[in-house]
Amino acid sequence: MSRQDLLIVGAGPAGMVAAIVARRHGLSVTVIDDQPAPGGQIWRSVEQTARRDAILGPTFTEGRPIAAQFRASGATYRAATQLWQIERGYRAFVSHAGQAEVIEADTVILATGAQERPVPFPGWTLPGVLTVGAAQILLKNAGQVPAGPLRIAGSGPLPLLYAVQLLQAGGRIASYLDTTPPGRWRAALRHLPGALHTPAALIKGLSWMAALRRAGVPVVRGATGIEAIGRTRVEAVRYRTRGGTIVTAPADTILVHEGVVPNIHLPLSLDCLMAWNEAQDCFAPVLDEWGESSQAGLFIAGDGAGIAGAKAACLRGELAALRVAVKAGRLATADAAAAAHRPRRQLDRERAVRPLLDSLFRPRPEIFAPSDDTIICRCEEVTAGEVRALCGMGMPGPNQIKAATRTGMGPCQGRQCGYTLTRLLAAAQGRPPGEVGFLHVRPPLKPVTLGELALLDRPPPP
Repeated sequence: MSRQDLLIVGAGPAGMVAAIVARRHGLSVTVIDDQPAPGGQIWRSVEQTARRDAILGPTFTEGRPIAAQFRASGATYRAATQLWQIERGYRAFVSHAGQAEVIEADTVILATGAQERPVPFPGWTLPGVLTVGAAQILLKNAGQVPAGPLRIAGSGPLPLLYAVQLLQAGGRIASYLDTTPPGRWRAALRHLPGALHTPAALIKGLSWMAALRRAGVPVVRGATGIEAIGRTRVEAVRYRTRGGTIVTAPADTILVHEGVVPNIHLPLSLDCLMAWNEAQDCFAPVLDEWGESSQAGLFIAGDGAGIAGAKAACLRGELAALRVAVKAGRLATADAAAAAHRPRRQLDRERAVRPLLDSLFRPRPEIFAPSDDTIICRCEEVTAGEVRALCGMGMPGPNQIKAATRTGMGPCQGRQCGYTLTRLLAAAQGRPPGEVGFLHVRPPLKPVTLGELALLDRPPPP
C-alpha cells in the first residue's frame, strides 16, 4: 500500500496537465491509466505515431509536447493499470499485470474523459458495425484502414474528422449518412456570435466538410431509420432519405456516431451529486469553480465534467491541480486565484463554441426510442420491448428494471444501455430524464479475478 498527496485517474489531456501543475507545487502524485501510454482517447499513441502526423493532423500532434512535459514532471505514472474500486478516504483498488494493490491519497482527480453516446438500432450488434471512435482508435494505434469502402452514419464533429483522416490514410468512403436533422442550423444560428470568439473551431469544421466534397464522397443529408442488415455479419445498410425514400446499400463496415457524453461511472460509484445537462442530453457531475465534486477532496476534470474538448480539458486539469495545491498547504489561496485568472479566461473562450455545437448536433429523438425488438443491453441481450413491458408496472426506476431484466448487469456496467434505459422510462412515465435518474454503479468497476482479490491480503514486504 502506498500513500500520495494526489491520485489522478486518467492520463489524457486533463490528467497530464493536472499532474504537471501539481508536481510544480511539490505534491506527490500518482497517475493511473488503463492505457499503455499517455494521451487519452484524443491523443492516443501520440508519442509513437509521428509517422502518421500528416494523417491525424494538428489537433492530434498538439498533445505531443504535453505528453513530454508529463513524462518529465516527476509524477509516478502507472500505465496499463485498471481501477476497479475506489472508496472515500481515499483508497483506490487497482490491478496491473494480474497483481492487485491499494493506493491511498489525500485528494483525487478523476480525469476519465468521455465515451461515445450509445445508439441502439436494428443490427447494431452485428460484426462489422463499429463506432467512429473505435475505428479512429485502430487508426491511431496501428494505422489500420478498412480494406473496402465503408459507410459512416452519424452526426457531429468526430465523424467529419475521422472521415478526413481516413481519406488522408488512403481509405475509401462509400457514403456519409449525415443524421443531423434538417433545419438544425436555424436553431444553432443564434449561438453564432458567441462561437465567433473561437473561430478556429468553426474553420476546422468547414474545412473538413470541404475535404469531403473535394474527395467526391457522397453525402446524404438528414438520413434516418438507420439499420444494419446481415446474417452472421453486416452486409448492407438501410436508411430513409429526407424525401422518405428507403435505400438499401451494400456495406462491409458501418461506422456510427451520435456525439459523446461524460464518463460518469466513477463519480456515480462514489455517490457524487449529478445534474441533467439539458443542452448535451446527459448527466454531468455537479462541481464548483475548481472542479471539486460534492464529495470533499474529489475533483473531476476534462470531458468527464462536461463535454468541451481537449483544450478545455487541459485548462480544467490545471484549475483542479491549483485547488489541490491549496488544500495541501502548498499554495496560498490568493496565489491560486491569481494563477487561475489566465486558464479561466481561456476556458471561457474554449466553451464559447459549445452552445452552437450542442444545438446543431443535439441527438435526434429517434435514437432514444428504439423499436421493441432492438437489443438495448448488449451484454445481457435485453430488448427495448422487454423494458417497455415493465415501465407501466408502478413507477419503476432504472435499478428496479435492472433487477428484473439484468439490464446493466453485464461487463460494461450499463455504459452501453444506461442512457437508453433512462430515456425509455422517461418516455413511458412522462417524466424528464433527470428525474428518472441513472443506474446505480457498484464495484468492481472493471473485471477482477479472485486471485487478484486474494493478493490484497498479502502482508507488506519487510
